[in-house]
This record gives sequence, C-alpha cells and structure tokens, in this order.
Amino acid sequence: MATAPHPQPAEPVATLLLVRHGLTEITGSALAGRRPGLHLDDRGRAQAVAVAARLAEARPVAVVSSPLERCRETADAIAAAAGLTATVDDRFTECDYGDWTGRALSDLAGEPLWRVVQAHPSAAVFPRGESLAAMSQRAVAAVRDWNARLTRDSPAPVYVVCSHGDVIKAVVADALGLHLDQFQRVQADPCSLTAIRYTRLRPFVVRLNDVGGSTADLAAPADTSGDAAVGGGAGGGSRG
Repeated sequence: MATAPHPQPAEPVATLLLVRHGLTEITGSALAGRRPGLHLDDRGRAQAVAVAARLAEARPVAVVSSPLERCRETADAIAAAAGLTATVDDRFTECDYGDWTGRALSDLAGEPLWRVVQAHPSAAVFPRGESLAAMSQRAVAAVRDWNARLTRDSPAPVYVVCSHGDVIKAVVADALGLHLDQFQRVQADPCSLTAIRYTRLRPFVVRLNDVGGSTADLAAPADTSGDAAVGGGAGGGSRG
C-alpha cells in the first residue's frame, strides 16, 4: 500500500517593513544627506508615533535603523511600541551626497548632475561623496544579510528597517528586478510603509508608500512557496 507523502516543510519567508523617517524642518526644501544633528520636528514626531502604532500590529521581531538622528528617533518610537530596542546598521544610512549636502533643492536643480540623477542615476556620483550605485549595493546587501540572519531563528520573521528615501527606492527597485535607472519611478514619503516579502524564489512588493491602515495582515504570510498567484489572487498572500 502506498504511503502518504510527507508534508513539505514551509520555506522561510522574511517580511521587510521599510519605513522612511518622519519630517524634519528641512524635509522637501533642502538635501539633508548625512548632516548631523537634524532631528524630527513636531510633525515628524507625530508621524513616528502614528506609524509605530500601526506597525505594532505586524509583530516585528527586530527594528533596524540608519544611524542618523531622524531615523533613530523614528525607529525608537517603532521599537518602543513593539516592545523592542532598535539596532543601528550603518549600511542603511543616507547616501553621501558630498558637496550637495544641505543645499536647497531649487539650487541643485540647476546643476548638470541633477539631470543625471533624474535620468541615469546609476551613473551619478556626488562630488566628494558617494555614487547612487554604491548606496544601492550596500543597502541591498544589508537586506539580504538581515533576511538570512532572522530566518535562522524563525521561519517567517517580520522586521522593520527605518531608512531614507533614496535607500528605500533602491531596495524596492532591486525587489522589482528594475535597473537602478528606474528607481526614480518609486516614491517614498516621510513615515510611509513599504513592505517586501522575500521568499526563496523571489521577492514580492506587497505595500508601497503606504501611509495609513492596518498592518495585521503582514504578520504571517499565508503562502510561503514563492509562487505568484495567477490572475492576481484574492489578496493577503493567498493563492487564487
């Protein structure tokens, strides 16, 4: 008599919750870069408290932050709501914009390099700073490292990384299989949530630039195979 096949063990899945830091006094008017001493303003602190309450529903097992103050303050609020302590990882820090740091965006728009950043970012190297390609490489490598580290202890960890707009856009572009030259098509607003589920087969971008609503559905994926739902599925990670 044939024996019943043994059930296959679930494949590990890491769910990354990318959060951009909250607003500062210069967000949107100047390029903050790695300028030290730049803290969340009143709006940013309110945003951090709100996103922290949302993300507690997802039951993260770790909160990781860029070392810059505006990210650490956002991450500390998220970690406190989840009963955790934030960990700093320098690989998630802002791009080093070099001589562009602190300058008004309206002034930078007149620089020849601005068009390169917009249309061909993979070739952009900031004067006395970092290239966007190097920024992307270190951030994506950090994500892979954290995925491997956390799935050793849990088959389906959910974790938060608090970082910066260009860093988040680069990680999303990698998850979508896009060339870095396409990353300007992605938007990451202050304190927005972008969720990426990493299976062994492929990543799935399940939230993008999300600024409201419950995150409880991100706590445990329903399907760990890595197969895409043909026809789009019924939502929430189920097949259909």
